[in-house]
Amino acid sequence: MADDLRPDVAVGHIHLDVNDVAVEYEFFRQHGMREILKRNDFAILELRGGTHLVIRTTEEALEPGARAPFDLMVDDIDGAFDGFNTAGCDLTPIERGSIHDSFTVITPNGYILPINSSHVAGPV
Repeated sequence: MADDLRPDVAVGHIHLDVNDVAVEYEFFRQHGMREILKRNDFAILELRGGTHLVIRTTEEALEPGARAPFDLMVDDIDGAFDGFNTAGCDLTPIERGSIHDSFTVITPNGYILPINSSHVAGPV
């Protein structure tokens, strides 16, 4: 559509291999992602803009303290921090930056997940 101001492309899928799909799924659902599909060894959640987080089971041991292969952006960094904190998550204090304010949270399967303030330009 000629008056559609969104970018022409988007990220379709991001993947996260975990040892326990159910707890990782519930973690992301609790913190704002839309439920799409949940099975014992495979789950899908949806982010704003339609990107899907695909959570897959792996038998391999996860590296302790591994950084998640993606980060998340939120409109309200303080509100997001409060939500993770209230849920009892292990997280760092908010760091105020020149481009993003950010903090990290540890997911149930042990990933270090950066959470950044949004600086989106226009409709997404």
